[in-house]
Amino acid sequence: MAGTVSILGVPFSKLTLNETTLHLTKHIQSGEPKLFHLITANPEITITSQSDELLRTILHEADLITPDGIGIVLASRRKGDPIAERVTGYELLLELLAQGNKLGWSFYFLGTDEHTSCKAVEKITERYPNVKIAGRHNGFLTKDEEPAIVAEIQHAQPDFLIVAMGAPYSDKWVYKHKQALSQVKVVFGVGGSLDVIAGKVTPAPAIWKKLNLEWLHRLIFAPVAKGQKSRWRRQAVLPKFVYRAMIRK
Repeated sequence: MAGTVSILGVPFSKLTLNETTLHLTKHIQSGEPKLFHLITANPEITITSQSDELLRTILHEADLITPDGIGIVLASRRKGDPIAERVTGYELLLELLAQGNKLGWSFYFLGTDEHTSCKAVEKITERYPNVKIAGRHNGFLTKDEEPAIVAEIQHAQPDFLIVAMGAPYSDKWVYKHKQALSQVKVVFGVGGSLDVIAGKVTPAPAIWKKLNLEWLHRLIFAPVAKGQKSRWRRQAVLPKFVYRAMIRK
């Protein structure tokens, strides 16, 4: 993978947010009949991949992995091969919606709860009236429902499939159905981005973003979906990441 830096074996893209958006735009415009799987990975995902063989395979077969976390950027600097900036799923989604509003791209949204899914799509339609909504569905799927949803997405042939079912579940779900989603041009997971767009979760204030403390804002203020590990438990992996990626040689 060109233009990457390896952090604990994960090849992170060195493209900026604008460069990543341009890269995806070129893929859409090329008409290449290939599903482009982008992954936004943070220190938690990086550490999890060390012991999760399937996740490690998914990361190495991805078309692009963006650095979704200041820890990744700092680790690249420590390595002497710096990444210019973070490229988070939320920021990338907003950039692509803005670009899609200019170019008439289509999006299918899969994930979060039913009410939030509806509200997020409603807000997106208001803010980006030229974006085509190819479809949407909540993320609480049973195994029996999955084939019908996959068939619906395939039939809709969206430019972008946005998956908001939590990491790394979203990317494992995409990987499981990769062949069946061949008519989709680009797919990536966005974590809780639809919750923010819908207004269910308050985005971090500008000062928190400037200080690279969005993770702390989420830790304190963002609710955790039923069935997911608490954010405090998930953040327990950060010391491991700091030691393995920035201290241990």
